[in-house]
Amino acid sequence: MKFGALLLFAGLQVALVHGDIIKVHHAHGNNHARMAKRQASASGSSSGSASRSASGSASGSQAASGSGTSAASRTPPPLDTSTTIPPVASISLGMPTKAPPSYTASFAPGATPPIAGAPKIPKALVKTGWPPADKVPDPSSPEVQEWMKELEGFTIPNIPPTKDGSCAGDPTAASQAKQHGWWTCGGWTRDTDIAACPDKLDWGLTFDDGPSFYTPNLLKKLKATGVKASFYAVGSRTIERPDMLIDEYMSGHEVGVHTWSHPSLTMLTTEQIVAELGWTRKAIKTILGVTPVTMRPPRGDIDDRVRAISLAMGLVPVLWTSTADGGKFDSNDWRVAGGEFPGQKSVDIYNDIMKNASIIPTGFVTLQHDLFEITVDLAVGYTLDSALSHTPKFALQPVGHCQKWDATELYRETRKNTSFPYTNTSRGASIDIDGDGQMDAALGFGVPLWTSLLALTSVLYAVSL
Repeated sequence: MKFGALLLFAGLQVALVHGDIIKVHHAHGNNHARMAKRQASASGSSSGSASRSASGSASGSQAASGSGTSAASRTPPPLDTSTTIPPVASISLGMPTKAPPSYTASFAPGATPPIAGAPKIPKALVKTGWPPADKVPDPSSPEVQEWMKELEGFTIPNIPPTKDGSCAGDPTAASQAKQHGWWTCGGWTRDTDIAACPDKLDWGLTFDDGPSFYTPNLLKKLKATGVKASFYAVGSRTIERPDMLIDEYMSGHEVGVHTWSHPSLTMLTTEQIVAELGWTRKAIKTILGVTPVTMRPPRGDIDDRVRAISLAMGLVPVLWTSTADGGKFDSNDWRVAGGEFPGQKSVDIYNDIMKNASIIPTGFVTLQHDLFEITVDLAVGYTLDSALSHTPKFALQPVGHCQKWDATELYRETRKNTSFPYTNTSRGASIDIDGDGQMDAALGFGVPLWTSLLALTSVLYAVSL
């Protein structure tokens, strides 16, 4: 993998013509469904959370449509009784799988978080009354209708949903990718996106799609090495494993929104996008007592409509770094879990990312995953150690930290600035996170440079027409 030396600074609108974008999109969605059988077998569960966690939701089924092999047709891999990370040459789809690590909650309700002013950890989560896992929530629910009011007073671009979130699947949308700021088809970004760390050699370390059965192994490794990261959590999986989300938060990692069911957001209606973001935001608030102010779109699938909705709901989009020749700082660990790559190829890609990251003029943000045993094994056994031992030395850290945001600014309930990133005059200074008709949290964010982000997105869209 060869990258150019010139980084696309977060906010520059540069076309990234990259032939593999469509293949990447479909493989990532297909990955979730393919792994359902394997993780269910490893967990000893015939129906439960492992199978649901890996199912990939509505988008997974669409992305998987081009695949000739279904998860149900695969033979479960044999069990591995060892306790060590396998050799990298052995890490691949179908490898012997270890049972998930035993897990005991580390923090009880009432525990005090490490963030100044944060409320104590709430009482134990009630797991009933939530939307079905891995399905787009019902947009007609009272909660979603309440959250729709957050869009009042803002210009949401009238961009129709894409057919399937892919370039090949929607040639018309692909031809308008530049003017619509569609990241999936051309790599287009806006000034409101976070896609890099400002300072050279700063590394925004991120993990998507959890929490999963294997997340504890990753948390143990991060603790042992003293590294903090950003976790973009899938809402339905936080309901399945709330104590793991609490462990991430209480251990000093950053937590952001990664939708309820992991769909490609550009293919959804506005109401469905609000449902995906709103239910995930509510789940995290219910479990942690705080509401994130960042989100990552699954597969990076975002356009100006999705951006405007996210910002109107108080969520800043976070992507990952790209370079001018179309290279992305994506570890491709999910391709290994999906059977497309051997483990060694992902490690080689990771090494290429580090080599090129050391010569670009800014810092960078990478993409990894904690959903699968394979992706966690790669991180715990290989890539994290390589990152920490690299010369020149990288400063691994969460995305918010590399943006120089205080930890209090990452959650609505603790931030000190009251201009995040605009004032919604139609709704006052508060929003209804629970969707129950009562205002819960004031708007605010401690990044003075970022005022009127939503207005800026609307202007950028208008100019591009």
